[in-house]
Amino acid sequence: MPARPTNPRPGLRVRPARRAGRLRATALGTTLAALLVPALSACGSDASSATGNATLKWASSYFPAHWDPVVSGSGAQFRQLALVYASLTRTDEQGKAVPDLAESWEYNDKGDRITFKLRPGQKFSDGEPIDATAVKAAIERAQKQKNSALFGDLTSIGKVEADGLEATLNLTQVDYQIPQLLGQRVLQIASPKAAKDPEKLDQNPVGAGPFVVQQLIPGTKAVLKKNPDYWDAENIHIDNVELVSAPDTSTVVSGLRTGVYNFADIDPSQADAAKKAGLDVFVQPGFNAANLSLNINKAPFDNDKVVDAVRHAVNREEFVQKLTFGYGEATDQPFPKGYVAYDPKSENAYPYDPAKAKKLLAEAGHQPGDLKLNLVIPSEDPQAEIVQSQLAAVGIKVTIKIDKNWSTPFFAKNLTFSLYGTTGRDSAAQTLTAHFGPNGPLNLSTPYEPAGFEDAVAKVRQTPLDSPDYAATLQAATRAGLESKALVFTYASPNLFAKTKALSALPKNPGHIDWTGVKLSGAN
Repeated sequence: MPARPTNPRPGLRVRPARRAGRLRATALGTTLAALLVPALSACGSDASSATGNATLKWASSYFPAHWDPVVSGSGAQFRQLALVYASLTRTDEQGKAVPDLAESWEYNDKGDRITFKLRPGQKFSDGEPIDATAVKAAIERAQKQKNSALFGDLTSIGKVEADGLEATLNLTQVDYQIPQLLGQRVLQIASPKAAKDPEKLDQNPVGAGPFVVQQLIPGTKAVLKKNPDYWDAENIHIDNVELVSAPDTSTVVSGLRTGVYNFADIDPSQADAAKKAGLDVFVQPGFNAANLSLNINKAPFDNDKVVDAVRHAVNREEFVQKLTFGYGEATDQPFPKGYVAYDPKSENAYPYDPAKAKKLLAEAGHQPGDLKLNLVIPSEDPQAEIVQSQLAAVGIKVTIKIDKNWSTPFFAKNLTFSLYGTTGRDSAAQTLTAHFGPNGPLNLSTPYEPAGFEDAVAKVRQTPLDSPDYAATLQAATRAGLESKALVFTYASPNLFAKTKALSALPKNPGHIDWTGVKLSGAN
């Protein structure tokens, strides 16, 4: 699945490699197959091991269902997988693509070919070398593996050439977004030897990230230790990690207070209690955005007046206050304010106006109460009840239907009305195409797309990210996408976390959790 459905608690500018010439990080401008090792203690003071005693104890409400990054995709779980896997690039605090496994990259003059140069001497945790052949295998597997959740993100990549430490990507179109795209969300690289058996890899991950899995109890717990061969190991100060699936949200704060955990993603409803307990509560920057997904290929959304009525019936502030306790933000775009892709000209294009919504419905021939919709979602979700209430206020009756197999009809584009929440992408162009493109996985109205959208996105891809025209070109593409009648954005949910004071501050990399430089001192 390309993004986490509905209410995600937890998909920028970057200067690409120049058309000719090398680009390095400093030049970048405006992301129950257990091994037989004893489990570390999950409670009390910090656990210890032979490598040290700084143990991160992370309680997560979105524990990975899959540890094969090709299957897991770019949803919120990529943050946990980043403990194990590294990528060609990663994202810094300004949202720039910076080197990770690749130390530099270079475009050709035309912009349809890019060569990544890998750091020498690297290896996966199983001893296999990290070379261009491994990169080629990772890309081709993500493109071709039957259960890949990433193939739709890699359509710009054609043939991959491997020559020692240089991996050259021949592109299907001019695309200066590639360094931004191939970071931790879309191409976490597994050992090609381990990936020959994807099912085994899925529960026995082998990567080249900062940590190595020692024990994995699927869906419950993972125990990891620091990877001494990680290229940036000297800046990883945590020795061990205990990642556990969080119990009920109401118990997480007490677990943090008593030392069962020292880091956790928390529900906004628990933020005040966490603060009162003396914990550090913070919002990690991100790209989360929830929306109402409409299928304009089906009645009643094949009538533009009905679509516009829904747009004006939505009170975004109610979502923020009731679901995020003020930590989130109202939004009518897939990007946060202040981000280079956010389009100020499109802001509040369809303001909350229930009277206008009623008028539009009447013009469409609908009397109050005669329009009935089924809102299909995968599980109980309070935002569905808000939608139900807001649409009832303008005369649309909504019945909430829960389908645990919701993803099948959603991605087959068979539903008429649903909810979706995405964590976005590090490449703004990829975020746009995922939502508004004719084959976008988040476009319930496939093959529909707003007029001029594909041309607008093509211009974005053709524009180097250090170009003075980039921001205006990107915002124009956002504006074109927001003409879509298939999505009504509502609110941005926070990446909300709490930690003990023994754990130092995390880098504010948008959408990512980066443990570089983070230290854990003393007992919890």
